[in-house]
Amino acid sequence: MSTLIQLIDTLWTTILDVAPILLILVLFQVLVLRQKVPHLRRMILGFLYVVLGLDLFLVGLEMALFPLGEIMAAQLTDPAFMGVARDAAGGLGWRDYLWVYAFAAAIGFSTTIAEPALIAVSLKVTEVSGGAVKSWGLRVAVAIGVAFGVSLGALRIITGWSLPILIVIGYVVVIVQTVIAPRQIIPLAYDSGGVTTSTVTVPLVTALGLGLASNIPGRSPLIDGFGLIALASLFPMITVMGYAQIGELLTRRAARRTASEDS
Repeated sequence: MSTLIQLIDTLWTTILDVAPILLILVLFQVLVLRQKVPHLRRMILGFLYVVLGLDLFLVGLEMALFPLGEIMAAQLTDPAFMGVARDAAGGLGWRDYLWVYAFAAAIGFSTTIAEPALIAVSLKVTEVSGGAVKSWGLRVAVAIGVAFGVSLGALRIITGWSLPILIVIGYVVVIVQTVIAPRQIIPLAYDSGGVTTSTVTVPLVTALGLGLASNIPGRSPLIDGFGLIALASLFPMITVMGYAQIGELLTRRAARRTASEDS
């Protein structure tokens, strides 16, 4: 019964959130373009699907994904699981949390591979590039970046490192890569940082950060629990440009070998 009430409450909130978008689209269609809405019944049905889907998704986040991330973080930071005892100050060293880093990397990689937005972008890139950029190659490159970013974010929470300093260092690397990377990959690399932080990745990564900050002594969920998404959106830019640079390097080497064999 409580689940049904939650579904109804969330459904009403979702309708209020989506209604302005629908209103803007209809107003532009009628007042600016001055044309009838094509396939009106189909669009109304699609709108209902969107609202119901968002309703179920949001309730699912609250019931499953957020609790799962927090529970896993609590279990992985339990000294009994790690087989170590707290020191005299009541804390643990960063080396004691190796399973946390591994879990963070695994979550970052797997959720990115399953990210619908990234799948859509990668398929379009393969189509537009005529197969020059492989869909799976792009997805794996982005997933590696997210895995590293989330794992580094977990290390930051545990050690208390400064998030702004990490972000600045990361973007310095991005700027340097932008100068030397192939020009055609730069816009895609920048977009890759955004598409990966979407419906699947954000809930689990956010829950992981809040769970870690809640279970590590001296950490505040509000101050230390957030920031993983920032790192998760930063490092895909680095790995995608690196992916293109490696591909370009291999192409040049193959061309040199072919030229030397012909001569």
